[in-house]
Amino acid sequence: MSHNKKRNVGIIYELLVRAVSAYLIENDRNRAQAALDIISSYYNKNTELYKEFRLLNALAKSVVKDTSVAAAILTESKNATRRFNAAKLDKEKSSLIHEINHTLVDLDFYHRRIPDYKAYATIQSLLNAWREGDKSNLTEVVLMETKMVEWLTSEREPVQVDQPTDKNVDALVVKLMNEKFNSKYDDKLSVHQKDLIKEYVFSIQTDNGISIKAKSIKIQNDALTELEKIRKTEKNSVILEKIDSVNQRIKALDLTEIDDSKLAKLMTLTQLINEMKGI
Repeated sequence: MSHNKKRNVGIIYELLVRAVSAYLIENDRNRAQAALDIISSYYNKNTELYKEFRLLNALAKSVVKDTSVAAAILTESKNATRRFNAAKLDKEKSSLIHEINHTLVDLDFYHRRIPDYKAYATIQSLLNAWREGDKSNLTEVVLMETKMVEWLTSEREPVQVDQPTDKNVDALVVKLMNEKFNSKYDDKLSVHQKDLIKEYVFSIQTDNGISIKAKSIKIQNDALTELEKIRKTEKNSVILEKIDSVNQRIKALDLTEIDDSKLAKLMTLTQLINEMKGI
């Protein structure tokens, strides 16, 4: 099936994240901030676009062992797709494309490589077909659903979706974790560092890591901004040389995926920002 990647919310999100990283490396912080603003505006919980993104991302990242569980996931996903406001979703996608084209003005934007591109394309095509209902091509839908079952049961890093979740238990675990965390680290970490860790933990659970990625890129951007302020006033050549070295290391920090090692670096960056601001 032909696929329009510009209307694929998963691919566009990945392209936006990669664009931000590229702009920071190029020291184009205005465009980096513009791309961040687009993410915040369109990929937030109040949009239909975000609802579809969460569903698409869950299908792209989930791994199960049993084909019957995979089939059940597809059934639930199909029902969820048909509950979306299709007209609003289509309007939001058109607005997103327009803003990317006219705000970023980046000829390379749609040409950056995206891992698992075929999986994202198949999932978006399947969501579109489910939304069409009886108007869709049944043969193509069956082929795509078969591919999706194969994808969900393929060997990748697992994100368990077949285990029952008790919201009351989740709330209790979160409460206990907060209490233990605060009692152990309250006098060792700054407020900003503790907020960063909490964002990291809860973002993975609530929005598939979207908010922690956005927060991480903002920290990277803020650090570069503060370094530039110091560069403009500093006269010592040795210090300026060190600033250049730190600047390059910050730009080289890849934030397309946030893991524990990246979190440690971001905490160091957060502390560096506080020191440069005199907090």
